[in-house]
Amino acid sequence: MLQFFKSSLLTRLFALLLLMLALRLPLLWWGLPLMPVELRGMLVGERLGEGVRLYRDLYDSTAPLAAALAGLLELVSSRPLWLYRLLALALLAFQALRFSFVLNRADVLPERGYLAALVYLLVGAVSTDLDILSPLLLGHTFLIAGFSALLPTSREGYDNRRLFRAGFLVGVAALCYLPLALFLLLGLFAVVIFAANSFRSFLLLVCGFLFPYAVVGTFFLYTNSLPGFLKFHLQPTLSGLVAGTDGLPLPVQLRLLALPGLVLGLGLVRSLTKPPGLVFQVKFQQLMLVWVLVAAAVAVAGRGVAPGTLVLLLPPAAYFSLYLWQKTARAWVPEVGLLLLVGAVLLVRYRGVFFLDTALQLPLESRYAVQPDPRTNFLQGQRLLVLGPSLRPYAHNRLASPYLDWRLAQADFGHLDEYAAVFRLARSLGPNPPQYLIDQRNLLPELRYKLPHVFGRYQPTSTKGVYRLGK
Repeated sequence: MLQFFKSSLLTRLFALLLLMLALRLPLLWWGLPLMPVELRGMLVGERLGEGVRLYRDLYDSTAPLAAALAGLLELVSSRPLWLYRLLALALLAFQALRFSFVLNRADVLPERGYLAALVYLLVGAVSTDLDILSPLLLGHTFLIAGFSALLPTSREGYDNRRLFRAGFLVGVAALCYLPLALFLLLGLFAVVIFAANSFRSFLLLVCGFLFPYAVVGTFFLYTNSLPGFLKFHLQPTLSGLVAGTDGLPLPVQLRLLALPGLVLGLGLVRSLTKPPGLVFQVKFQQLMLVWVLVAAAVAVAGRGVAPGTLVLLLPPAAYFSLYLWQKTARAWVPEVGLLLLVGAVLLVRYRGVFFLDTALQLPLESRYAVQPDPRTNFLQGQRLLVLGPSLRPYAHNRLASPYLDWRLAQADFGHLDEYAAVFRLARSLGPNPPQYLIDQRNLLPELRYKLPHVFGRYQPTSTKGVYRLGK
């Protein structure tokens, strides 16, 4: 198998894509439940499709480009879950092939082929977390697309125009998931080890990074959304208030990262025992070590539970694993190692099918999917306002207010003793109140007292905590 994928013929590429589909399609065919990050994206897309302005008429921390993509997908179909899954699959395949192409073109190792892409897709299939379209997966795609621009076109220095492109793509990635801005540190290290004029080159990189933010800031300025962009996206994400709330619990994430971490660790140890290669190859190895450190910082910024965290380890794991597949005195050892990796991936990914999740002490990702609330099953296709953190009622209903993220909604609901907050509530909900209100925090009595013309119209239903808008 190793010799087959060490070739750069197109037939190997087709075999690689077939292998990726064989690993993923059975579970996708059986159906994966709706995950919280997907539901949030769909709710954002629906609101944007209704003409609301992000951060001004919608309280959510979703990054601008991730929200814009959700709005575009909503134009194709209403809550197109199949399109979310298909796009996630295409993005991961693009990342694997693009990264492998960069390694081959830069001659980072003597042998060329699709082994890096093979490991990228194998390790990426260990969890269904990368089968869902997350802002981190989307932003990481732009990082991979711009990674080649961090490498010099010749062994003597940079074409400085490429540095602007590299910074620009890092900025675009950060507009999908803000903590990815930390990859500017990777660009700084690349400039230091590759560029002749480090300070000037790094300024060019920073200018490229700031350019997409200048464009987005100008857009929000002219749509009166700039204060909301600062208040509901930049400040909460930088403080760690919102990042990662839709992901798997940290213990589950760490267990899922064990196999990619093992591949990365073994490849790293193997690379250190090999004699050093060309100067450029040594520098590239150092660059990938810095990638590991920056990826760890991004994971910490998302508290380790951001959806798609696994994708941060795929490039260094794919690169360092190449040292595991090099020729040795015992030619069968790398072959057996690759087969063991394939077996381990199948075992972890299909642990639910083989009833091994208990034996492996690794819960299925589906346990953390959005489960509709049986108490509100009678609500289908209704416009809701949920006073609380749960998004479950929105699984079969629509958001009818700016208050998607409950913690950000505390800017209003947490300050009901302030006139400004009460005024914003009246302005947001007064013209077109939601058909149903679900009170998870027992706030309705106070809201009725302070805004009787809005909340005084809600009448209790037969279900406790659920109220219907009266005439």
